[in-house]
Amino acid sequence: MTTDPLFDEPYKEQESTGSIGLFFLELIKIAVLAGVTIVFIRYFLFKPFLVKGKSMEPTFYESEYLIINELSYRFIEPERGEVIVFEAPNVQEKDYYLKRIIGLPGERVRIEDQKVIVYNAENPEGVVVEEEYLIEETYGSIQYSLGEEEYFVMGDNRDESFDSRKFGPIHRDTIVGKTWIRGWPFTRVTIFDSPTYNL
Repeated sequence: MTTDPLFDEPYKEQESTGSIGLFFLELIKIAVLAGVTIVFIRYFLFKPFLVKGKSMEPTFYESEYLIINELSYRFIEPERGEVIVFEAPNVQEKDYYLKRIIGLPGERVRIEDQKVIVYNAENPEGVVVEEEYLIEETYGSIQYSLGEEEYFVMGDNRDESFDSRKFGPIHRDTIVGKTWIRGWPFTRVTIFDSPTYNL
């Protein structure tokens, strides 16, 4: 049996054209899937954050690029020592602050004689918080009793930080997430863990 060349060649062209179409269709599917994945990660799991100002020195410096973990706090509560991003209180335009959690819900925080003292059920007489990451003492004289879902936050550079000493405790609902990775500069890339405290 012989093959008629008049019918064989058009069939091959049609097959080739169909393969190219399927190839581009697969590319479009991959691009859409990648876009959806990126959007999901960006808006529901991790958030980029650019450090502004000196309030968290020497832990973080201005213009450093951080990745914020937005997922963890949907399952667990924020802990003392974690550096968090939260919605700036009492501002008309939406902005975000980067600070460290010092006081937890139900605790009392007192600052006196350059010391930060925390009172809670385990330490009713109060404990002076030892913060090894500080380069300066904590000045001021204030006291706050934290309600449910309230947190007392401060910057590591206490002299340059606008924090709970000025605007009071922040509410749980305003917290965006916690610092996970410093991605830039490359010489300072770090995955962060919370410090250990004496209380």
